Amino acid sequence: MVMHIAIVGCGLIGNKRALAARGCKVVAAVDTNLERAAALAARFPGCEISSDWSESVRRPNVDAVFVSTTNHMLVPVLEAALQAGKHVLVEKPAARSVWELEPVARLARDSKVIVKVGFNHRFHPAFRKAREIFDSGVLGPLMYIRARYGHGGRIGYDREWRADPVVAGGGEMLDQGVHLVDLARWFAGEFTEVSGHVGTYFWDMPVEDNGFALLKTAEGQVAWLHASCTEWKNLFCFEIFGRHGKLQVDGLGGSYGVERLSFYQMLPGMGPPETTIWEYPGEDLSWREECDHFRACVEGGCQPEGGLDDALAALRVIDRLYEQSQGTQYKRPSSGDGKHVLPADRNAVR
Repeated sequence: MVMHIAIVGCGLIGNKRALAARGCKVVAAVDTNLERAAALAARFPGCEISSDWSESVRRPNVDAVFVSTTNHMLVPVLEAALQAGKHVLVEKPAARSVWELEPVARLARDSKVIVKVGFNHRFHPAFRKAREIFDSGVLGPLMYIRARYGHGGRIGYDREWRADPVVAGGGEMLDQGVHLVDLARWFAGEFTEVSGHVGTYFWDMPVEDNGFALLKTAEGQVAWLHASCTEWKNLFCFEIFGRHGKLQVDGLGGSYGVERLSFYQMLPGMGPPETTIWEYPGEDLSWREECDHFRACVEGGCQPEGGLDDALAALRVIDRLYEQSQGTQYKRPSSGDGKHVLPADRNAVR
């Protein structure tokens, strides 16, 4: 069955989502900038354009809504889509904080619709292979995780929407760091202890440009995470340490370098490990794989990987980090901020 979708927010991410939506028909492109909506719609015959997201999510010919707006509009659009009985794929972090997401998460649980959060990193081939190896048990019991994710920004970065605490809800820890927290939870489970710091070291903006987290599970496994927009050379590195070996994912394609999974398996005599490396050059297919998963969950009526509960758990960690850094950072936005306008969406290159 072909799923009919509306794209709300027609910038870079909205276009990625639309082009990755196999088995779907894009029937509505929604953006306050109608030229941007028209540019997306031109790729899909019969797609209508609109600047009114509240009307578009209620259209009877729409089965699912893909929400690719700035952070402060994620919850309003998600809530409206749920009230209209539509399935939803909403971009990470799904909300600016736990308090903003919890009410709509309760609404989603009471409905019969499927909600997927855009944790596309779970669907990178290196991570799918890493998860397969991890689940096989060959790595042995998990000891700890170490991960870094960063970029260097660009001229004017501190004047973009991600630097506005009301629109973004947070800085780099919420933007890219939420992926690290989600991936760490995916392998380690729930974290019961959260410590760390967020701070602004370089960029002239009221949100953090670096976030450092030390997370611990009830069993004592640790995740050490660093998200940064003062990395200068784009970097992604995620390491999983077991008693019998290590998995390491480097790169995400593009400016982050060729995606690679390295498996270092300890030998009985220890010393240099047996090493196996998989490389995944070419196009980033995580967007397509995530959309395929979302559509399969809609068709099968099953809960997706990376749903609202995962978003809530990741936001609890990040909210705690912000609380610990209170006094040195910005004031978190109130629940009523930014509910009535839809500014330029996720249009900046990551």
